[in-house]
Parts: sequence; C-alpha cells; structure tokens
Amino acid sequence: MADVSAADVKSLREKTGAGMMDCKKALAESGGNLEEAASWLRKKGLVAAAKRAGRVAAEGLIGLVLGDKAGAMVEVNSETDFVARNDQFQGYVRAAAGLALAQGGDVEKVKAATYPGKSHSAQDELTNLVATIGENMTLRRTAALKVAQGAVAGYLHNQAGDGLGKIGVLVALESAAPAAPLSALARQLAMHVAAAKPDAISADGLDPAAVARERDVLAEQARVSGKPDAIVQKMVEGRLRKYFEEVVLLEQIWIIDGESKVSKVIEAEAKKLGAPVKVAAMVRFALGEGIERESKDFAAEVAAQLGR
Repeated sequence: MADVSAADVKSLREKTGAGMMDCKKALAESGGNLEEAASWLRKKGLVAAAKRAGRVAAEGLIGLVLGDKAGAMVEVNSETDFVARNDQFQGYVRAAAGLALAQGGDVEKVKAATYPGKSHSAQDELTNLVATIGENMTLRRTAALKVAQGAVAGYLHNQAGDGLGKIGVLVALESAAPAAPLSALARQLAMHVAAAKPDAISADGLDPAAVARERDVLAEQARVSGKPDAIVQKMVEGRLRKYFEEVVLLEQIWIIDGESKVSKVIEAEAKKLGAPVKVAAMVRFALGEGIERESKDFAAEVAAQLGR
C-alpha cells in the first residue's frame, strides 16, 4: 500500500466530507490517487453519508449507563423513529453511553475515542452507520456525573430497550448513608426530575438574568393593580416564590405524594438514613429538545415532484 500523507487525507476529507480514517484507507487502497480514492469512498457509500449530514435529525434515542458512583448519558439523533428501532443504531447508542462514562461526559473525547471492537473512532463508526442505514445521524451531546462518596442513579422514560429511552435523567447524591437506600432515593429523584423538569437544584443555581426577567414581568403585572409600591413589592416577592416552586428542584412539590416539598422529603430520608444527603448534581435530556424540526407540506412536495 502507498504511503499516505496527512495533507492528502485532509484534502480528501474536504473534498468528500468522509471520515478521516475512511479517507486514509481510501488513499491507501487507491495508491494515493485522490480521484480514485474519492471513487472508492463513493462506492462504499461514505460520500453519500457526508451529504446526508445537512438533513435534520431530531429523532433517535437517549442512552444511559451507570457505573461505580457514576453515570453517563448520550443523545444520538436520527431522522426518523423507525431508525431508532434499528438494532445497529441501538447498539451504537449503548456503546456511546459506555464511552461517555469512560471519558467523563466530554462529547468531543467520546467522538474521538476508539469504538469498542473496532480500530476507528466513535465518530467514524457513526459515519459508517449513516452510509449503511441511509439516514443522517448525529452524536449530539453527552453528560456524566460522579461522586466520591454517595450514589448516582438514573431514570429513562419511554424505554426502547435496556439503557435506552426518550427522556433520560441522572441524579448524583453526596452522602455517607448506605448505598442501597441512597441509590433508591436518587432514582426516585430522577423520576421526579423527568416529570417536573426543574431548571436548577436550588434558587442559587438559576440563571440570574432569567430571574431578573421574571422579576420585571411580575413587577409590571403587579403595578397594574394600582396598589402602593410597598404592596407591589410584597406581591412580587410572593409571586417570585411561586416561580421558584415551579423551576427549582428543592422547592418543587414531590410528585410521589403530591404535597411535600422535595427539600423536606430529602431531609426526612437523611434523618432515616442517619447521614446528611445533598443533591450534588442533576442532568435531564429530552430527545430532540431545542432542535428546530422541518415542517413539511406533503401536498406541496407531491406537486413539486409532478412539476406543477
């Protein structure tokens, strides 16, 4: 096989959009000839995979894996839910979650990590999967939580298989309490987070700009009442507390009993377990959130194809 230079690999990658390792292999197989290498990639379907990269991928799966006082999640997107039920795709999501746990949740490190059982990267494996299945797919994001003492638990909603779902949550608790009951509490909290969608663990964790905007809106609403400024200020503070009850985990009402504050539930469990319990971190992934989906007019598409 011909020696392959980094410059040629870069040139072929820019020309075709194929993965780095695929470009290197194509050049080696074609004796270093760029045109022949590009043809080799087309025959393998890898150029077609690159062309699909511009298509919106908002379906897919959340993958979740737990380790020793640690856990990780990934979101891998596809264009259709049909592909999300594909065994190859599901295998990739599980493998990517394992890599996220090993790489501490760094998405770029996960993409660059060697894919299990292969000699190429996780990103190159995804490129190969795109070429094989025929849809655009993206490893969108990853996260990992770890504690020195305590427990990390997870919850998946709308499960599509072992370690796979449409909504995923990780919760990390710091405590010297026994592992089993602490993990059970962390899982219950993860279920709560999945349903209640808190923005932060405590009010201190909220975006100050978001709180300021909310305060301004509440103040404007209160002024309409025509009451004195002192009364308006009290109204604003009262409504702000209601806002915190909606978006702050520790201030929310516990979904399991529908009446206790989450903070009080944790305090009661800590007393029962004989050690303080602190919610150290939480992560919630909902499939496709924040992705702008294409709105398609089926009738217009048919008319366009008929040349009307």
